[in-house]
Amino acid sequence: METRIALIGIIVEDNASSERINNVLHEYGQYIVGRMGVPYHKRGISVISVIIDASNDVISSLSGKLGMIPHVSTKTVYSKI
Repeated sequence: METRIALIGIIVEDNASSERINNVLHEYGQYIVGRMGVPYHKRGISVISVIIDASNDVISSLSGKLGMIPHVSTKTVYSKI
């Protein structure tokens, strides 16, 4: 199976969504290379970056599941490698 590196940017506008986000990320944990979360208290949001090494289908599935969580926005950037 061919895999790609991707970065999923996540903006969380309501911390009540955090548990659902963590559950989804845990479900895909075997593909996650690393993640970093930064709370931005001034705006009342959190920003999470997730690096993933997986097939296109897995990356799309993860991004889609995260994007369906209320008060969560995602954007995925794929490497050319």
